[in-house]
Amino acid sequence: RVLFRSFNGRDLDGWKTPDHPYWKVVDGVLVGANDGEKLGSMLYTEKSFGDVILEGEVRWTGEIDSGFMFRKPEVQLQIGVSRSLKRDMTCSFYVGGYPEEAQAKRAAELLRAGDWNRIRVRVRGDTFTVWLNGEEVSRYTAPKPTEPAPIGLQIHGGLEMQVEFRDIRRSEEHTSELQ
Repeated sequence: RVLFRSFNGRDLDGWKTPDHPYWKVVDGVLVGANDGEKLGSMLYTEKSFGDVILEGEVRWTGEIDSGFMFRKPEVQLQIGVSRSLKRDMTCSFYVGGYPEEAQAKRAAELLRAGDWNRIRVRVRGDTFTVWLNGEEVSRYTAPKPTEPAPIGLQIHGGLEMQVEFRDIRRSEEHTSELQ
């Protein structure tokens, strides 16, 4: 049984597509870009997930504010500059703020600017762990239980930006789908 339909590199099959054209597939790459109106957008999986391991590569240039969304209440893995803190918080967890213990303090030294960066996120029980380019960089333990929800990709409103994703897939390690 397919637990997480990987991004197939051709279209948005398996994803809930929004009505506006901010998400598209170009040469095997999922591109999220807003326009001059600087509106935000979310792209969600059709299925909900509890415990899951998600891997993918992400690339951008300039200032962006993006991320992966997990569970309910929502736990965001930040990619790029936090609008509230005005600094790069890539691979840190945002849950209405950035808890000190959930910040990826070494991300800046591991990031390959303008190139593909591999991000791996393991969500197991109440613990969220992230690796950047093969090294564990942050961990967050939710103080209250979270429930399964679709996995989301974000384009934050407020700035013109573009972010690219490829090879988004569920890891071969044990995962469970919870609906």
